[in-house]
Amino acid sequence: MLASYLKLAFKVLARRKFFTFVSLFGISFTLTVLMLATAVLDATFAPAAPESRQELTLGNSRAMMFKDGGNRWSSEAGYLLFDRYARGLAGVERLSIYASPQAVYSYPDGRKIQSFLKRTDAEFWRILDFTFLEGAPYTDADVQAARAVAVINETTRHRFFGEKPAIGGTIEADGRRYTVIGVVPDVSRLRTAPFADMWAPVTTAKSDSYRRDLMGGFNAIVLARDRSSLPRIREEFNERLKTVEFTDPRNYDTIVAPLDNKFDAFAREAPFSDRSDPSPQGWKLRLGLLVAAVLFALLPTVNLINVNVSRIMERASEIGVRKAFGASSRVLVGQFVVENVVLTLVGGAIGLVLAGLLLRVLNASGLIQYADLSLNLRVFAYGFGLALLFGLFSGVYPAWRMSRMHPVEALKGAAR
Repeated sequence: MLASYLKLAFKVLARRKFFTFVSLFGISFTLTVLMLATAVLDATFAPAAPESRQELTLGNSRAMMFKDGGNRWSSEAGYLLFDRYARGLAGVERLSIYASPQAVYSYPDGRKIQSFLKRTDAEFWRILDFTFLEGAPYTDADVQAARAVAVINETTRHRFFGEKPAIGGTIEADGRRYTVIGVVPDVSRLRTAPFADMWAPVTTAKSDSYRRDLMGGFNAIVLARDRSSLPRIREEFNERLKTVEFTDPRNYDTIVAPLDNKFDAFAREAPFSDRSDPSPQGWKLRLGLLVAAVLFALLPTVNLINVNVSRIMERASEIGVRKAFGASSRVLVGQFVVENVVLTLVGGAIGLVLAGLLLRVLNASGLIQYADLSLNLRVFAYGFGLALLFGLFSGVYPAWRMSRMHPVEALKGAAR
């Protein structure tokens, strides 16, 4: 039965080329956009090296200091905030405090090269899962001694050393000469915690004044011993922040810098999030993305339903003849639903191809630094599921309309 449905479906779609083209265009365009968005979200939030242990990590990249009815200061937190209040949290296996990347410039052989330098502690390399192509990361001893050593990414190695090994070579950046001790693969800018071109000990900063700042320039990431520890870590850190000593309590008396998972941290930057509320904000972003996806898919779905209704009405005489010869409503409904699912799966396949091509263009454009967007199995599964759901949903109502047609009225080309 299914084989005959599929055979008839392809014949009908080939016969009615205009309806088929309109339907395929709407389906493929919608699914292409949705799969592009899915690929970007997957490349940003899905567990992958060097963020392969996201289920056990929490981080902070934004803090807010304020006084009710008075001043508000929203920025990255300061080193002092994490150093004084995040160390020794129950359930935390490791804590890393690192600076946000800063643009630095080098002039080898008269060429101007911009790099993003991130200063970190040694725990940074133990929490994040980097693969070393050459050498090794710097150690606690390197950080304590403020040694001018650096880990660089693959692109930076090529820019400064060509195809030669980089270990032992030097790079002058930010007014200091660094000795290269390790090389790692490029990390997409979408991976904000590990992203940089160069990494150096946090103690190589030009001044140690950062150690006295509650606000400005630093992020933190913690690795929990197990997933059950995560709520306790969040709660204890929020409680500790209630005891922060402010230099001028007349201007500020409250600070919020919650430890979130990666998605919740990103959601905290959304305009509808309340940054003064330490509770997770991710549910708001999930709801917003769901509503946006539904609204975006709703218009082409409604259009496809209308096209399908018109297509079925065009075939009223065929339906009437088949009903007159004993075809049941169940058989006819099955046929039309299969036709619609075939149509949407073909459109989904076109959308997958278009999305793959656009992702390759986006990767090559450099719009997202070191982007490695792809249609992996997760994105393919999402795309296939969307196409199947699209086909079933947009085919049910037209099939129901068709099943209610009386044979005599159908032969007259009318619908009841």
